[in-house]
Amino acid sequence: MTAKTILITGASRGIGLLTAKSLAARGHTVYAGMRDLNGRNAAVATELAGFPEGRIVPVNLDVTDDAGCAAAVAKIEAEATIDVLINNAGIMPVGLTEAFTLDQAKDLFDVNLYGIMRMSRAVLGPMRARKSGLIISLSSAAGRFGMPYFGLYCASKWAMEAYCESLHYELETLGIESILVEPSGHGTDLVTTAPKPADTPRLRDYGDLAKGRERLLGMFQGMFDQGDASTDAVNVAERIADLVDMNAPRPIRTQVGHDMGVAAVNEAVLPIQVALIKGLKPVYQGAV
Repeated sequence: MTAKTILITGASRGIGLLTAKSLAARGHTVYAGMRDLNGRNAAVATELAGFPEGRIVPVNLDVTDDAGCAAAVAKIEAEATIDVLINNAGIMPVGLTEAFTLDQAKDLFDVNLYGIMRMSRAVLGPMRARKSGLIISLSSAAGRFGMPYFGLYCASKWAMEAYCESLHYELETLGIESILVEPSGHGTDLVTTAPKPADTPRLRDYGDLAKGRERLLGMFQGMFDQGDASTDAVNVAERIADLVDMNAPRPIRTQVGHDMGVAAVNEAVLPIQVALIKGLKPVYQGAV
């Protein structure tokens, strides 16, 4: 295995934090991106900075800040070439879809989709110049299904899957891979921090159905509280680390955790995708 320099977003907690530690333990150098480095995340930043051999370097990074994303990448590139970007930062609103306001939807997409676009655009220039690089973006089982009370979250993950998959095909001849990881439910704080709909009058219009949010979140939390090894978020972190250590070509999609039918969807869609791209390649690559 060749040690790599890796930038990961949303590394202050959950899967991002676990992934940073897993990668560093394997000998990689990890730049751990997080907001408010000297404020609310100061304690975790100190913890990560104390990782053996200085393999984790906390960096101040807000994926909703255009200039900040570009500046963070430029600063790291001045010290070391970024071999891998892991787009992990994300939020998971849960509740009646109609009752989320447009402002809430915009805030969600600013992180879950535009954040990935900002970070990918920031690293791709140097990666293209080197003709080498890997971008791993964290999707979800929700990136393959529409589900009640997860409408906005599913929409953002569907959108980022389309963006990242399109990048995959455009970058493959340049020595760069754009791939997706699709975890199902795992025990992180996404459940306890899930934003709720802000349009109270519309919630009232749905009556008892508005309580579905709490019921679903309670179901997931109850599942996590059982301590089943299959819902341990470390599994996702280790799978991401495996992908980093893997030789190219890597699978475009990797599902982790309870299947929920995602693997069947991926398996069914793959030959259709392959046939479509095979037909389009001669056109967009200028071979016809």
